[in-house]
Formats: sequence, C-alpha cells, structure tokens
Amino acid sequence: MKLLIIRFSAMGDVAMMVPLVRRLALQYPDLDITVLTRQRLTQLFVPAEPNIHLMGVDLNQYKGFGGLNRLFKKVKATPFDAVADFHDVLRTKYLRRRFRWAGVKVAVIDKGRAEKKQLLGHGLDASPLCHTVERYADVLKRLSLPVDLSAPLPPFEVPSEEKLAEISQKLRIHREKPWIGIAPFAAHPGKIYPLEQMHDVAKQLASLGFEVLLFGAGPHETALMESWEQPQITSVCGKLEGLHEEMQLMSRLRVMIAMDSANMHIATLTGIPVISIWGATHPKAGFTPWQQPDNLIIQDADLVCRPCSIYGKKPCKFGDLRCMTHITPQQIVERVIEHVT
Repeated sequence: MKLLIIRFSAMGDVAMMVPLVRRLALQYPDLDITVLTRQRLTQLFVPAEPNIHLMGVDLNQYKGFGGLNRLFKKVKATPFDAVADFHDVLRTKYLRRRFRWAGVKVAVIDKGRAEKKQLLGHGLDASPLCHTVERYADVLKRLSLPVDLSAPLPPFEVPSEEKLAEISQKLRIHREKPWIGIAPFAAHPGKIYPLEQMHDVAKQLASLGFEVLLFGAGPHETALMESWEQPQITSVCGKLEGLHEEMQLMSRLRVMIAMDSANMHIATLTGIPVISIWGATHPKAGFTPWQQPDNLIIQDADLVCRPCSIYGKKPCKFGDLRCMTHITPQQIVERVIEHVT
C-alpha cells in the first residue's frame, strides 16, 4: 500500500508529525509512506525509516490554479492508494479533491476549530482539547491505519564525538560545561517572553556555570542574539549547516527553554527536556511538546483571560501582556536547575 501524507506548514506542526509518522512506518513495515511538505522541512524527518520517502517542494513554484494543477500532476506520478491530509487548507483541499476524483481514498484532519474558539478566555475551567498528534492519528485511523502512540521509538541519532567536536569548534563553546538552550522567539508577540527578561535568564544561567546557546533565525533574531553574546552565552544563529545540524546540537543540551514555537517542537524531537513558556496561548489547546511532562510547562495559570488567542496573534486587551510579565526570570532559572541537578 502506498500512502501520501500532506502537510506544508507551519514548521512546528510538521515537527509534531514526525513521531507519529515514524511510529506508523515501524508498525506497518510494508506500508510505503510519502510525506509531501516544504523542501526545507524535510530535514525534520532525517534520518527516516526506510519506508518513509520525503517529497519536498518549493510552493513558490506552484502558485495559483495552474501551479496547483502542475503540483498534482507531479505528485500523482506515484500511484497512491490513500491520501492523508494533515493540513486542510486551500492547497490541500484542491489536491485531495483531485485524488478523490481519481478514486483514491482520502481522509482529512479535524482541526477542532469550534472547540478551540470556545476555549478562548476559559483556560481555568475548560478541559484540555485533543492534542494535534492525536488529531493526525485520527486521520490515519480513518484510513484503517491505527497507530499505537505509546509504542517506543528509537532515540534521535545523536552526533558522534567527532561531529560534536566539529560543532563545538564552530561555535567556540566549552564542552566541559553543561549546555542550556534558549529559543526566545515565536511567530507572534503574544507567545514571546519579554526579551529583556529572557536576557536576564541567560545571564543568570551563565553566572551559574552553564554554557547558554541561543537559537533563532532571520536577520532580526540573529542581530539580537549576537548582541547578547558574552563569555558563556553564544548565538547559534547562522553558524551551523542547516536544520539537521542544529538538531544534532540540541540533542546534547541538558534542557531547552522555548516559547510555544517551532523550536519547542523541534527540540522535543531530539529527546531532551523542553521547558516551555506560555502566555497568550494555552497548553490546553493541544500544542504542547509531545509526551513531555506537565511540570516542564511555565505559565500564569490563574489568569482568567487566557487563552486570548489560539495562535498568539491577538493583541493583549490590557496592553501589558501580563500573562508573560507575571512570570519572573528567577522562576525560569529555578525550573532549569530542577531539571539539570
């Protein structure tokens, strides 16, 4: 059987697919799986099980109706027996409709949009919603491919000593000190801990003898991370060879501090503890680091206005982002110490 799984974005949502797709591949070794996603996101699946094939595309080359038609022709060159749409956006709606017309069995994710909307402002009393990974698994179940989500996975492939030495040399960091990662950015302001306070977290951890590594991407983030550099605080931005090498570095961290962001999910893939900080968004919406303990979550759980947004896009109605500012740097440092000592 040949299965096509489609998810183009965002990076964190694609990262959450990885443990499910790997379990699917291991539990159905005769199943031929193709993952269709953006080219740069294929690195999240490396190394992959032998029955997982990655089809990376540059969506800028497939714009408009004509582009979608060309993309369908490219994808249908493989005779798929079933299609799992993990995205449910205009592009995937078109693709799955074409596959249905061709007689291919199709299943699509239920994103739970209505129940997520009802969660807004009710973080105190609402029950947790279905996790995104479980929503993905439901799609496969409707294709008669149930997956045991509790089944163990082989650990992430950690770098060799030679590779680790190469990375350390590139970054000029000390290997004898415990490494702590900080990924202070997210896609929207409502999910970003105040940067001045996060800088204080980094300086406190450095003063305690940790080697602090800063993760980010893009010119703005790179410039800010470089301005934080001092002995024992090092920016990783733009210094490594692609996402996979960053993941290799993450796999040797003692802990990662991250927002509700792609880096939170990427670090989770490497098997390390991820301390996640939540503001306008809420863990109950189903986007927490997969299979990580709740005591790694930091939030002001008593605020009645949370979540004010499912994705962190909405401006704070009070204008002070109190869901973040009520969390002190010392709380974050103490949580790190709990998990590395």
